[in-house]
Amino acid sequence: MNIPRMTPVEAKERLDLGLALLADIREDDEFAREHVVGSLSAPLSRFDDFDFREHGNRPLVIFMCQSGNRTCTHFRRLAAAAARESYVLAGGLTAWKAMGLPTNLDRTQPIEMQRQMMIAAGSLVLTGLLLATTVSAWFIVLTVAVGCVMVFAGVTGWCGMARLLGLMPWNAPPK
Repeated sequence: MNIPRMTPVEAKERLDLGLALLADIREDDEFAREHVVGSLSAPLSRFDDFDFREHGNRPLVIFMCQSGNRTCTHFRRLAAAAARESYVLAGGLTAWKAMGLPTNLDRTQPIEMQRQMMIAAGSLVLTGLLLATTVSAWFIVLTVAVGCVMVFAGVTGWCGMARLLGLMPWNAPPK
């Protein structure tokens, strides 16, 4: 299937004319941290509950994610739900920002969980390697354990590290 793509500049023009709806399929934590001004949050994990009719009947829907990969992977499902002419924002939020187009960035929100996991896993691997070379070779077990945890998360879809990070104070919901 040939996936129709729209550049950020083309998308901005259509949005400004009121001809399009921009649906951001990234998860809530990603959207809360930064999103395109005027976009709608339609997280892929809850996408089946999203009703496009509640947001007017603009002739176009442009789907976006961080890089465009998620929207391309799920485009058939997204376009079917939109029930109107649909596009993928080429390059996603990354390309939008590269063009200097406006976003709403809220630095009070924690960085995305996926990035937190990368930082934590990378830090643990580097710490394990550093300790294995300077203190005891047995610290290589830390590096192996992190690798096993990440493989398990990838295979099963359940990540204990994400659960632990979710309990950290900076990820606590506002009171």
